[in-house]
Amino acid sequence: MQETLLIGIGNRFRSDDGIGGEIIDRLVKLDLSGVRAVEASGEGAGLIDLWAGYNDVYVFDAVASGAQAGHIFRIDTESDPVPTGFFNYSTHAFSLAEAIELSRNLKSLPPNLVVYGIEGCNFEHGLDISPVVLSAATEVVSLVSKELECTKLH
Repeated sequence: MQETLLIGIGNRFRSDDGIGGEIIDRLVKLDLSGVRAVEASGEGAGLIDLWAGYNDVYVFDAVASGAQAGHIFRIDTESDPVPTGFFNYSTHAFSLAEAIELSRNLKSLPPNLVVYGIEGCNFEHGLDISPVVLSAATEVVSLVSKELECTKLH
C-alpha cells in the first residue's frame, strides 16, 4: 500500500464548492510526511483510479444537505454509507457517493476512507468562500492533522 492520499473535490469558481481545494492547500502547507495531496473534479471513475492502492484516504468536499452552513460531517466509509443527496450541487456524472459504493461492491474500497463534508451556503459563481465555511475548514484541517499523527503512531 502507498502513503496516505488526501483528495480535495470541488470547483474553486463556485464559491463554497471550492472548500475541498482550500483544505488541500492548507494541509499541504503543513508539510506532512508520507502524504500525497491532490485536487479532483469529483468524477467517480477518476476517484476510483486515484485511491487505488492506498490504505488511508481522506476526501474533502462541500455538502448541500440542508444542515446549518459550516456544519462538518465526518463519514467513515468502513461503517457508514455516503448519502448521495449531499452532493447535489455537483456536476459530476458519477459522484463520490456512487464511487464509494461501487468500490465497496468491487472489494476495492481503501481500508480507511474518510469523507469530510462541510455544509456550504453559497454555490454561485465566484471565488469567495463563505466565512463560516472557511472557519469549518480550519477545524477540519486540525482534526485531520491529528488523525494523521495518530495513524503514523500505530
